[in-house]
Amino acid sequence: MAEEAVLGFLEKNEEITDSGQFAAERGIDHQDIANIIKSLHGFKLVDAQDIKRERWVLTEEGKTYAAAGSPEVQVFLAVPPEGISLDELQRKMDPTVFKIGRSQAIKNQWVEMGKQLTRKVQDVDDKVKDLLIRIQDGEVVEPKEIDALKRRKLISPQPWKGYSVRKGPKYAPRRKKFATDLTRENILRGDWKDLEFKEYNFSAKGQPVGGGSLHPLLKVRQQIKMIFLQMGFEEMPTNNFVESSFWNFDALFQPQQHPARDSHDTFFLQVPSTTKMLPEDYVERVKHVHEFGGYGSRGYGYEWKREEANKNLLRTHTTAVSSRMLYSLAQKNFVPKKYFSIDRVFRNEAVDRTHLAEFHQIEGLVCDRNLSLGHLIGVLNDFFSRLGMSKLKFKPAYNPYTEPSMEIFSYHEGLEKWVEIGNSGMFRPEMLRPMGLPADVRVIAWGLSLERPTMILYGVDNIRDLFGPKVRTWILVSSRKTLSVASEYKRLVSHFL
Repeated sequence: MAEEAVLGFLEKNEEITDSGQFAAERGIDHQDIANIIKSLHGFKLVDAQDIKRERWVLTEEGKTYAAAGSPEVQVFLAVPPEGISLDELQRKMDPTVFKIGRSQAIKNQWVEMGKQLTRKVQDVDDKVKDLLIRIQDGEVVEPKEIDALKRRKLISPQPWKGYSVRKGPKYAPRRKKFATDLTRENILRGDWKDLEFKEYNFSAKGQPVGGGSLHPLLKVRQQIKMIFLQMGFEEMPTNNFVESSFWNFDALFQPQQHPARDSHDTFFLQVPSTTKMLPEDYVERVKHVHEFGGYGSRGYGYEWKREEANKNLLRTHTTAVSSRMLYSLAQKNFVPKKYFSIDRVFRNEAVDRTHLAEFHQIEGLVCDRNLSLGHLIGVLNDFFSRLGMSKLKFKPAYNPYTEPSMEIFSYHEGLEKWVEIGNSGMFRPEMLRPMGLPADVRVIAWGLSLERPTMILYGVDNIRDLFGPKVRTWILVSSRKTLSVASEYKRLVSHFL
């Protein structure tokens, strides 16, 4: 309707001098007329020139007075012919109207002050209300009257933009529809010869190119890594996915007949099937403690076999890296250390919605003299409080290479119960002393997974969706507000533990 009005008018007239007046005469919203003029100008159907002017509109206070009358008139009308005391008048009126109206009425000499407030004239005209109504109706008002209303903050300026419009170089009474694509149908029909195509805008920006994005596991891993670094931990090198059974099991005082060393629990390599690089003196000490014990232990009392220790496998835990780091530390003058690692491990498990054959393990350990179970509990409270879990409990447990061992529980507010969140313990002397660490050195350690907090953070209920072709695009480019691991990790166990 607006486009037909503009093009139809220009067909018989030279110019639309004022788009605002043009819209008002035809009963069309000026914003619709302005939008059509800008569109027609872009296609060169019309030439448009800006018209800018300022108009006055009523403030909220001004609208009130335009409806109820100015404060001075309200005060005048509230004063009876016999007069009224100020206190009584003030009780009858709105405090703001009374304060403004009294001073204006006295200034206009409509009332006078004595023992009472009395009228000096019989009738008054509400010029302020009349002016406000005229401005509201769009009428022209004298500049001095505008200034008076502006000083009283009853009106405010409002910029207005319109257009004057003439025919453009491509003017037509009706806009043509330009083709944007040459289709197969156009060619088959032969009408491509008569098509007029829309001009190509070489300055227009194309669709944003989708860039790369960090995998959700890498994002959460970085957040947990920062917690370790803030606590003064060093990251261990974890680039060895292939380990020997010696570093993965034997060095951790895990017996060779343990079920975890069976092929249905561990991935063993066929090529190369064995390792040829082990520290022989350390191997002999590990063999002796397995067979005969030592350092207060009786050992396991079986014949330890070197061929079992030589078998290569995909590491089942990052504690294999910890055993290497502690052995390396023992070969020098002892210095206390705090280590952590976050990397991939492999288990020969059936894959389901909460288990994978490969996942990530988070591990932290502290190596120092005379550490105790109290130190372990203190470090755990510090670490997990940074993850948002301050209510912790510990339950005795069994691990082959830690004694004492503790399962870690946190109180889940949503479930209203205690739930397991990790495992911990102190490395056994049978593991540490053969390495060559001093007798008073202790190691405290704990571990948990990376996938489960990530699943909670991104609302994933199937662990398989985090890997390979099952990674969903919405996970990688999620616009969901980033939440801290501390706030989200509290919900971890309600789904996956």
